[in-house]
Amino acid sequence: MILPIVAYGHPVLRMVAKDISADYPELEKLIADMWETMYYSNGVGLAAPQINRDIRLFVVDSKQIFENLDDEEKAEYPGDAGIKQVFINAHIKTLNGDDWPYNEGCLSIPKIREDVFRPEEVTLDYVDENFQPQSTTFTGITARVILHEYDHIDGKLFIDHLKPLKRKLLKSKLDDISKGKVRVDYRMMFYK
Repeated sequence: MILPIVAYGHPVLRMVAKDISADYPELEKLIADMWETMYYSNGVGLAAPQINRDIRLFVVDSKQIFENLDDEEKAEYPGDAGIKQVFINAHIKTLNGDDWPYNEGCLSIPKIREDVFRPEEVTLDYVDENFQPQSTTFTGITARVILHEYDHIDGKLFIDHLKPLKRKLLKSKLDDISKGKVRVDYRMMFYK
């Protein structure tokens, strides 16, 4: 089932999400719905707060990014061919490497894209959809997508990484999004 995406301005996007247990109600269906919603909305990642759930769950498919890169562009990200993965109860273990810029957008903040600096590498402790513990290091674009989604479960948004002046310049666009004055090709949920 395709779920509505929570728009900027909704309080759930600012909550620090909670860990869940393996008996979380209808978790398998929720994950399937998140994949379907993410692909329908043309996203590469989706976090539970974006569908109005304050739980530490997100899905990432960075493989689709690499499918659209030429060989020269792929060479810029050695060791990163993308992933398609579920992350539950994720917690950052380490961040490494230099911060580098990449133009990011967000389904909850449509029609706004900005360069955001993030570290080259992240190591996460998490459980997969079978609740098997994992500790994995990710690099490049995949690390970036993971860090973007991880921000969501920590109550942060990509615009929080922008300089104050840039955020001030975006204020009227952000206000319009929070008021529902934005047109997108997917369902959205606005806070009233």
